[in-house]
Order: sequence, then structure tokens, then C-alpha cells
Amino acid sequence: MATAPEDRPLPDQIEGAPHPSETVDLFGQSRAETDFLDAFASGRLHSGWLITGPQGVGKATLAWRMAAFLLSQPLVAEDDMFGAPPPPTSLMLDDEHPDMRLIRSGAHPRLFVLRRAWDDKKDKLKSVITVDEVRKLKNFFGMSATDGGRRVVIVDPADEMNVNAANAILKLLEEPPADAVILMLSHQPSRLLPTIRSRCRELRCGLLGTDDVTAALAAAGIETDAGEALTALSGGSVGEAIRLTNLDGLTVYSELVSLFNGLPRFDRQRGAKLADSCTGKAGATRFALVLDLIDKFLARTARAGIQGPPQTQAAQGEAALLAKLSPHDAAARRWAALAQDVSERTRHGKAVNLDPAALILDTLFKIEKAAQDVT
Repeated sequence: MATAPEDRPLPDQIEGAPHPSETVDLFGQSRAETDFLDAFASGRLHSGWLITGPQGVGKATLAWRMAAFLLSQPLVAEDDMFGAPPPPTSLMLDDEHPDMRLIRSGAHPRLFVLRRAWDDKKDKLKSVITVDEVRKLKNFFGMSATDGGRRVVIVDPADEMNVNAANAILKLLEEPPADAVILMLSHQPSRLLPTIRSRCRELRCGLLGTDDVTAALAAAGIETDAGEALTALSGGSVGEAIRLTNLDGLTVYSELVSLFNGLPRFDRQRGAKLADSCTGKAGATRFALVLDLIDKFLARTARAGIQGPPQTQAAQGEAALLAKLSPHDAAARRWAALAQDVSERTRHGKAVNLDPAALILDTLFKIEKAAQDVT
């Protein structure tokens, strides 16, 4: 049975979190917001903006705030009896503002959201943004705006455009339609076409600290007393912190740290139990989570050899374990090489549908071998 439209996941929404268009507060990105407002107030509003930063730090929330602000602003500022009005100091719009109400209803005629489409034949989201979706912009820009206002396009994320879609967007950036602004999000801007990057002004969004992550989680309806651990494990990404919370990632990571505390030889029985928990349809989500957390563990281990054990632990006993496993830069290089090897092995294993339990055990043995090499 085909998935009903109302049950289809949105590619630009993190499960368990409100959609960026409905997110009221933006945390930790005031610098990017100020830079945009300064450009707007000075009359240097670029037609293309590239909003960059790690996934889940608020880029989409910022883009939707920028879009709402732009849609609400007249193309030509009207002077009042005392002269030009003061420049805006915030992107925030009142919930009852006409443009905001249209945005929240998904019916703003001057806003187009370019994202992965639904594949009706396969009954799932497409893996990339295709040129067919970009071509819809022709009709969007071809329609005359009833109120003569500015048009805004959000591309979320630009990283997911295939080659043809990227080239089509590039043409729009090279010859932008009148009174149009294109806001493109990118987790990895270095992978975009250099010509796309050169046609846009960049706004950088940085990682968040514990206070901002905890506040953002609370704003999303998630109360936690593990804000420091979540920030450490998520790398300062609210989106990742929400995912880890929903999947009980801190508990699973604690299980891994406990298992690795036995290195340079891990407990075979516990390792087998962990691997078996990742099998079957019921274990598919856990399988992906365990592999991801192993990647995080290896990255944190390699970093510890250069920077020392982390000041904030993601699990009890983690700092002491990392100090033991990665006491110097030579050990750091060994763990970094293993992290790359495991990542490539994981991609290959998923591609050929390797047995999840076998892939987990193979990874554990590789970690054991690396621990024996450095301790």
C-alpha cells in the first residue's frame, strides 16, 4: 500500500523536532543573523546566499527566518514624515503577520522550497534533488506576484542536488530573476560546484555550546539533564542531539564505552550480544546507530591523542579510557587511520547487504587489534 501524502516524511525535517518553518527560536547563530541584516540595511542584498555549517546547527531555521523577513519587506523602503525608517535589528516576525501565516500554512505564493521529492514508484523519498524539481522554478518565476513583492527560494540542502540540478541552479545564479533571492543550505560546501560558491555570499553557522544545545532541546519539547554529554557526543549539533535523544544514543554509547574498557581485549560474549541486537528489521535502526556511535568513538579517541582526553565526557569513564587508548600522537594517527578504514568498510558492507552482526563483530575485532598495537 502506497504511503499517504500526509504520512510521508519531509526531507528537511528532523524526526522528533518541529519543522524549521515552525521553529520560533534560533540559538547560537546571532553572528550570521547580524551579518545578513547588515547586508540588507546597507543595500548589498545578494541574490544568492550560501548558509553553511555542520548538520543540525540551525541553518534551516535561519534560512526560514531570512525568507520570512525578505517576503515581508517592501522592495523599496518608504520614507515616513521623519525620513527613512531605522534599519531592522531582527529577522523575527510576529506569528500573526500575514506573510508568516502564509508560510506556516505552506501556501505563500512567493516562496519556493527546493528539496528531495517523493518517488511514487518506489514509495519513498528520492535520494537526490533532481533537475525536474529545479525546472519547477521556471513556472514559479514565470508567475507574476500579485503584490509585486520579492520572491525567495530555499534549497535544503544544496548538497543533495545531482549534477544536472546543480547546473540548473547555477544558471539561475548567473542570471538571477528580478527581485529574487536564493537561499541555499550546505553541510559540506566544498563538495558544491566552485562556480555556485563564487556566485553566493556565505553565511557561516557554527557549532553550539552546551547552554545553546540544552535551550534548543527545551524549545523542541525535550527536557534533559544530560546536556553536556549530548553536546559532547553530538559535536554541538542540535539536530544530532535530538536524534540521539530519540534513539537513546547516550545509553548505547555508554554500552560501547563499557565494552571497550576491557581493551586491549573486549568481552566476546558482550560483543556478540551487541552484534545480535543489530539484526533483523527490528534491529535496523540500532544497527545504524551503533555504527554511527562507533565512528564517533574512534574520532574522539584519535582526537584525544592530540588534544588530550575530552574535558566533557559523553559517557562515564570515557576520559580515562581514551587516555589509555590514545596517549600520544602516534596512537592518534593509528586511530584516525582505523576510523577511515571502518568508515569505508561500513559503506561497502551496507552496499552489499553484509550481515549486520558480522559487520559489527568485524569492526570490534579491528578496534581490538588497534588497541593491542598502541597499548
